[in-house]
Amino acid sequence: MARRYDTNDATDRTTGLREAASAVRRGELVVLPTDTVYGIGADAFSSEAVSDLLEAKGRGRNMPTPVLIGSPNTLHGLVTDFSELAWELVDAFWPGALTLVAKHQPSLQWDLGDTRGTVAVRMPLHPVAIELLTEVGPMAVSSANLTGHPAPENCDAAQEMLGDSVSVYLDGGPTPGIVPSSIVDVTREVPLLLRAGAISAEELRKVVPDLEVAN
Repeated sequence: MARRYDTNDATDRTTGLREAASAVRRGELVVLPTDTVYGIGADAFSSEAVSDLLEAKGRGRNMPTPVLIGSPNTLHGLVTDFSELAWELVDAFWPGALTLVAKHQPSLQWDLGDTRGTVAVRMPLHPVAIELLTEVGPMAVSSANLTGHPAPENCDAAQEMLGDSVSVYLDGGPTPGIVPSSIVDVTREVPLLLRAGAISAEELRKVVPDLEVAN
């Protein structure tokens, strides 16, 4: 039976975050609010938990799960060949709605799907998400919806779709925005905007003037 906690209530928030952290460590799934939409998350280093996440969404391995982190410093242990331009994007837009696709450390023991040696990583601008990520470390997080359905802006919508496949729901009320994060590939010499989202190409070019845009 899924448990749900109102993170706008101080007592419920403390209990909910504790229960969510315990669930993640057990390899179970949790739903959490972010600065874009609600996400369904699991321990990024538990291949079984990530597999359960993909199954809950009805999503294939050909669409790897992004990773959320609680601090830019976490990047040092996750990625390699991270350029100065990539760090400048981090400094300018994290925490926030910018996902960076980078080469992950080859030594990492994780299975996020068919990533071809890369990871899509982001630090969200949401206090509940940050607190949970700080407690449990990197999480594989995807939008908390069934594949093909709209991404949820509130916890009710997420729970209606995902039900008891999730152990803990953290209800933070409506999310601040429904526009997804922008995605920039920083594995190249010149960063490439793969998806225009909450941060426009114009804003990104203030930091990376030569930014290219995918067709």
